[in-house]
Amino acid sequence: MLKVNIVCVGNLKDKFFIEASEEYIKRLSRFCSLKITELKEFNNLTNIQEIKQQEGELILKSIKGYSILCDVNGKQIDSQTLASYIESISLSNSEISFIIGGSYGVSDDVKNSVNKIISVSKMTFPHRLFRIMLLEQIYRAFTIINNISYHK
Repeated sequence: MLKVNIVCVGNLKDKFFIEASEEYIKRLSRFCSLKITELKEFNNLTNIQEIKQQEGELILKSIKGYSILCDVNGKQIDSQTLASYIESISLSNSEISFIIGGSYGVSDDVKNSVNKIISVSKMTFPHRLFRIMLLEQIYRAFTIINNISYHK
C-alpha cells in the first residue's frame, strides 16, 4: 500500500477543520497509508527569511520518498493530473510526501530539494484550509485512479 505523507507547518485548531481532516483520513484509509506531520510555526520571529529557514529545516527532516511541494508559484494542475502523478509515482516509489509551507511559504532550500512543485490555484489559501483541500484532492485522485464515481 502506498504511503502518503502530508508535511505541514502549523496545526489544526478549529473543530470544523479537525472534523474535515478526520473524515478524509478515514476515506483515504482504503487507498493508502496516510501520515500527517505537523511542524512548529515560527511566528515568534520577525525576519521572514529566518522564519522560512527555520521552518524549512524542519520540513527537510520530515520529507520521505518522492516529494511534492504545494506552492502558489508551482505548475498549476487539475485533479486528473494529480491522479496521473500519484499513479505514475506509485509505480516506482512506495512513499510520497506532500509539503504545505507556513504563512510565508518555504525556503529556497526546500524548493530546491523537492521532486516537483505544484499549484492548485493562483489564489492564496490559509494553510489550515489548504490542508483540507489537499486531503480532498488526494482522495479525489484515488477515486479517479480506481474509477470510483466520486470525482464526477
